[in-house]
Amino acid sequence: MMPVTVHSSNNSTVKNPLIDLLLREGHIQTKQLIELDKVNPNSPCEWLVENNIINNKQLALIFARLFQLKLIEPSHYPFEPLCRELGLRSLITRYHALPIQLENNLLTLAVYDPSNEVIEKEFRFATGKETQLVLSNVESIKAAIHSLYGRAHAEHTSDFKEIDGLALKNMVELTEEETQDTRQIDGDEAPVSRYIHQVLLDAISKGASDIHFEPYEDQFRIRIRCDGILIEAHQPPVQLGRRLTSRVKILALLDITEKRLPQDGRAKLKLTNNQNINIRISTLPTLWGEKIVLRILGNHTNQLSIEQLGLDPEQQQLYIDALNHPQGLILITGPTGSGKTLSLYSGLNRINTSLVNIATAEDPVEINLPGINQVQIKPQIGFDFACALRSFLRQDPDVIMVGEIRDFETADIAVKAAQTGHLVLSTLHTNSATETLTRLQNMGIKAYNIAASLTLVIAQRLVRRLCPMCKQSYQPTTEECIQYQVTTTTILYRASPVGCHHCNQGYMGRIGLFEVMNVDSSIRQLILEQACTATLQSQANMQGMTTLAQSGRNKLIRGETTIAELERHLDWGK
Repeated sequence: MMPVTVHSSNNSTVKNPLIDLLLREGHIQTKQLIELDKVNPNSPCEWLVENNIINNKQLALIFARLFQLKLIEPSHYPFEPLCRELGLRSLITRYHALPIQLENNLLTLAVYDPSNEVIEKEFRFATGKETQLVLSNVESIKAAIHSLYGRAHAEHTSDFKEIDGLALKNMVELTEEETQDTRQIDGDEAPVSRYIHQVLLDAISKGASDIHFEPYEDQFRIRIRCDGILIEAHQPPVQLGRRLTSRVKILALLDITEKRLPQDGRAKLKLTNNQNINIRISTLPTLWGEKIVLRILGNHTNQLSIEQLGLDPEQQQLYIDALNHPQGLILITGPTGSGKTLSLYSGLNRINTSLVNIATAEDPVEINLPGINQVQIKPQIGFDFACALRSFLRQDPDVIMVGEIRDFETADIAVKAAQTGHLVLSTLHTNSATETLTRLQNMGIKAYNIAASLTLVIAQRLVRRLCPMCKQSYQPTTEECIQYQVTTTTILYRASPVGCHHCNQGYMGRIGLFEVMNVDSSIRQLILEQACTATLQSQANMQGMTTLAQSGRNKLIRGETTIAELERHLDWGK
């Protein structure tokens, strides 16, 4: 877009037709033009929006009238497979121009600033196709680009060349000779290596925790897990499956000739000049080939704070008080994927000082914590949690963390260590805080040992957090008010169906629901009496314990999550 020229007379003249139109229709004033000319931004349109001079919808309607272009919503078009087929990440992110349709060699681009004549020239040169423009709201285009490349898409475009769909189609299935000679798939510049690099960058930018490479008879699918939900991200040609599988196995130093047995490995990769990631790689033979899952480790190092977990102030203080005890057992419970490990790491991070000797036994070690002695469990050689715990007790520890209590031996050592001057933290798979006490007894731990060692139990779940930028408010119905125990004047929120450029489908990250039970004298007495779960639950409620359902309701009323998310994780409101 051409820079704006403003003359300091009452009858200002403007070179740009859009600015002239905005001035004539009263959307901007002469003094604002003078300021715009002083700043001379790369995109005057964005400057006008960012300074609240005009909003996005007004701007789109004015553009549509001025350039006589159709106004569309990108989410109504299947743009994702087309963009991945073209592989034009750099152009798309640079010009905020989104390919939405390709018919008879005519490529349709959704833009928000059609006055930039360079856009069509660049896309014609890159694709060899004719182009036409349609208009869209800038927020809709940014949301679409975010769904493709994530929040951090811009930082990756300068140091990485994307593989387009045509290059993938030209690659054939790995031959038997290539299976024995890995040179063609082991080089960083090989197309298959760059494609896997691209998949990893996309997953990291979207905050994914896992990447699934899944072979089927007629397709090969790549899905990523974002905020606990699996999303289909790529669908390369099925013939490429064996190449991708072999390359990933090479990264993890696995045997690429072994396809009959599961394998596990790890790798550390450099994605960009300033970004390294650790991944855990697991293979599984299936009917149509090997499925591979990559777990991205250490993707939450900036979140290791108790204050960021989502605990209510009272719950947070109970956890901090328990961590400050010189001895005792702290248990964090919940299903797989409920954030237990992150809660443990946050606690350890708080008490990690040069005055404390902390040792952890983990399977696997997910986040590297400087100053803490972290041990990787290796059950295949007999080095399990119980063996690690026994070794720790000979290493003069102050704090011990056990990744998971799975059997009587581990539980017995942990409980006794908590009675002999050590602070012990661990996890257990139970549905609620009070069920943890019954579970320990069922594992064979004596009631008096539980009562003497246990200080705190935290049960938790993870639900997706609503995007504060695009969440939509609504008035709950009478039935919903009764079912979810909210008042008729309460304003609830739901996720935007299309989301925005800040989020993933209306959600931004996850937040915890917590049930924190302080094991005081009354609870200890019930443990000694071997009371049932219902009795323990009743006593904990009398003491003011916030249940998981109540924690969910609090976050629902505060507009942090939705009814749909709570129903997905809790038997609540049914």
